[in-house]
Amino acid sequence: MLKQNFFQSQHGELFAENVPLKNIAASVGTPCYVYSRAALVERYLRFEKAFQNFPHQIHYAVKANSNLAILKILSNLGSGFDIVSEGELERVLAVGCDPKKIVFSGVGKNKRELKRAIEVGVGCINIESSQELFELHKIAKQMNKEVGISLRINPNIDAKSHPYISTGLKENKFGIGLEEAQDLYLKAKTLYPLKISGIDCHIGSQITTLAPFLEALEVILAFKNTLKKQGISINHLNLGGGLGVCYQAENPPEPSIYVKAILDKISNQNVTLFLEPGRAIAANAGILLTQVEYLKTSEQGPCFAIVDAGMNDLLRPALYNAWQNIVPVIPHNDGLTHHYDIVGPVCETADFLGKNRLLCLKPGDLLAIFGAGAYGFTMSSNYNSRPRAAEVMVDRDQFHIIRQRENIKSLFALESILPE
Repeated sequence: MLKQNFFQSQHGELFAENVPLKNIAASVGTPCYVYSRAALVERYLRFEKAFQNFPHQIHYAVKANSNLAILKILSNLGSGFDIVSEGELERVLAVGCDPKKIVFSGVGKNKRELKRAIEVGVGCINIESSQELFELHKIAKQMNKEVGISLRINPNIDAKSHPYISTGLKENKFGIGLEEAQDLYLKAKTLYPLKISGIDCHIGSQITTLAPFLEALEVILAFKNTLKKQGISINHLNLGGGLGVCYQAENPPEPSIYVKAILDKISNQNVTLFLEPGRAIAANAGILLTQVEYLKTSEQGPCFAIVDAGMNDLLRPALYNAWQNIVPVIPHNDGLTHHYDIVGPVCETADFLGKNRLLCLKPGDLLAIFGAGAYGFTMSSNYNSRPRAAEVMVDRDQFHIIRQRENIKSLFALESILPE
């Protein structure tokens, strides 16, 4: 099933909004990431409209896709941002985001990052360990600047997603256990100029049922009540992100159903609700364009379609064994159909983008890999000294290069040779 804003004409040719994908490939080259502005806006507004009048703030998870053009589009819609590094902080500042709409997450924030976050006045820093709390207090005291905090609790909830993207179990590195968190909130109450603002919880990614979210919410509400009895008031609840998308046959709840289920539980709570969707906004707003270089067919083994995109361009299949739909940009039926493994040029057996796909292909054919708007370019690398791909934004009948393709010289521009 092709995603909204990427569609086939009556002749089967693929378009992004009103632009033929073949035109983008001819102009920009491949591999190339292509995003739909309309899809990004529409998906964000699905979340925004679901809240109606309940106090809330959406913080787009920058790690999903951090291109400045995407951040600017979302900022203009009123989005805040969930960041996990100083680099992501500077990106959202560069597009004019109000620092008060920034939530700084992550288990390993260093001293420089904490200082910069306080300096620019981020809205909230999510604390993930006792040592981080005390380090932040020391820096904030030295700077004599108030900073809002929440503690990320670990509710020991199984998100039932891939183990690499499950973050809410006690064996995961993320968050703080409830008993320790209670003691730290009591301690934080005395650590001026830190200001307790909320409770944070994020249990994982690509979650396709409501049950794990609601189970985590029950833990948060009970913990909030415990803190209230200790004289600690909470202004916001941050339930993180993690809402999944359809890559193949998944059936995740729509944002309206997801948000309603949460609001039904907290409608009597005097709090602001924070959510941090990333994949749910960006994934199906983007594709990766790639070209078939060679075909290798065999009666004894698998057939291979060797394309010009590799695991360095799209890591998810190799890292998670993830499935993403792969469709010819211009289909044809004047050849043999085979079950192909779609593989790249990287010197790793794990360098595949899809396996066992029934396709009719020729060298030079263009393929579109769907669901690539999130965790596509942001996870890409220069492995095998391969320049990273270009990024393009389609806006109705126009397309714009929003990141130039890297060139070979850029690969070693920051390197130097020892003197003879």
